[in-house]
Amino acid sequence: MAAADGDANAAISREVGVCQDTVRQWRHRFCLERLEGLKDRPRSGRPRVFTPVEVAQVKALACTPPADHGLPLTRWSAAELRTHAIAAGLVRPVATSTIGRWLAADAIKPWQHRSWIFPRDPDFAAKAARVLDLYHRRWNGV
Repeated sequence: MAAADGDANAAISREVGVCQDTVRQWRHRFCLERLEGLKDRPRSGRPRVFTPVEVAQVKALACTPPADHGLPLTRWSAAELRTHAIAAGLVRPVATSTIGRWLAADAIKPWQHRSWIFPRDPDFAAKAARVLDLYHRRWNGV
C-alpha cells in the first residue's frame, strides 16, 4: 500500500522494520504475480512427518498420570511415553528424541511431576493451626 502511495523502498523498510532487500523482493513478486505473489511458497527442507494433532495427543498424554492408563508407573519418561503412544495408536513409530523435542517445546516435563501429600490424620487441621500460628508469631490467638 505504501508503494502504491509512491513511497520509496528505503522509507517503506524503515516504516515496516525490515531491510530494503525484503521490500524490493515483495514488490517484485507483487509486480509479477499480483496477489498470488504474496502467498507463502513451499519452503525448502524436509516436510513435517507428524501432524499437529498427533503431536498434541502425545503432549496431552504426557500431562496425564500413567496410572490413568493402567500402567504401574508414577511418572512418564520419554521412552515410556513413546512406547505407550505408539501402542495406543496416537502416533506412528517415532523416535524418543522426537518426543523429547515435542515436550521441550512446551516445557512439559512429566518426569519432574510433583505431587501433594494429603494428610490422613483427622486432627491435622488443629495440629497444623498451632504450627501456623507460631509462624505468624501468635499463640492462642494473641
